[in-house]
Amino acid sequence: MAETEQHQEEVQKKEERILTIRLHSGLSGDMLMAGLFMMADLTEDVDQIVRAVLPSLSGSVRLERRFVSHIAGWHALVDLPMAHEHRSLPDINEIIEASGMEEAAKALAKEAFALLAKAEGSVHGIAPEEVHFHEVGALDSILDICVSCELVSRLHLDRIVVSPLPLADGSVACAHGILPTPAPAVIALMPGMHVCSNQAHGETVTPTAVALLKVFGAKFGGWPEMRVERTAIVYGTKVFPDQANGATFAYGTGFSYGQCSIWL
Repeated sequence: MAETEQHQEEVQKKEERILTIRLHSGLSGDMLMAGLFMMADLTEDVDQIVRAVLPSLSGSVRLERRFVSHIAGWHALVDLPMAHEHRSLPDINEIIEASGMEEAAKALAKEAFALLAKAEGSVHGIAPEEVHFHEVGALDSILDICVSCELVSRLHLDRIVVSPLPLADGSVACAHGILPTPAPAVIALMPGMHVCSNQAHGETVTPTAVALLKVFGAKFGGWPEMRVERTAIVYGTKVFPDQANGATFAYGTGFSYGQCSIWL
């Protein structure tokens, strides 16, 4: 190959779809789901997506405008019946396989729950297959994970860039009693994650959110160079007395040239 042709091949540009999530205070499964609805521009089709993914949960989710400190954002309002049953990993995999998700989304959801089962198993000293999910296996977490995986699959993202996870000391109430934060499952999932300190008190990052970021292949860093097409501020359910519990989502496109990326 001639040197000029080789050079042209090396610098051939590739268009990328990029999502960045800038964490103000932390991240939970419902915040991630709400932000992905906004980035996929599907705010008018929320129940249509939920019905397609998990028909039995139709009508359980809606996006609503929320103001925190007079700043407008979006919140996923989830209304589900209480679920007291304990589910094993095979039980949850059956639910995922029977869902209406795209095959790629099913694979992501199964991988997310496998990570959670491994984390819970390491905390309790049992095999992942022996874990019986409580909070994580509840309907709201199944909903958050399955819908988020479906939305990511539809977005066809090339890169997800996230700011470090802001963690806080404190405690959280769960099925095993009052536990210190970060929760034991979050600690088990922490290797490979970039973290920083948050001055809030209690749980700022949930195991569901960490597992999803891992299976989505998220990288940690500053704002990526891209042409921004959509943005949204998303608020979580938990209220912190001294700061807004939210995150900024931005979606756009850029070019990659080998190891470099520039905005499009």
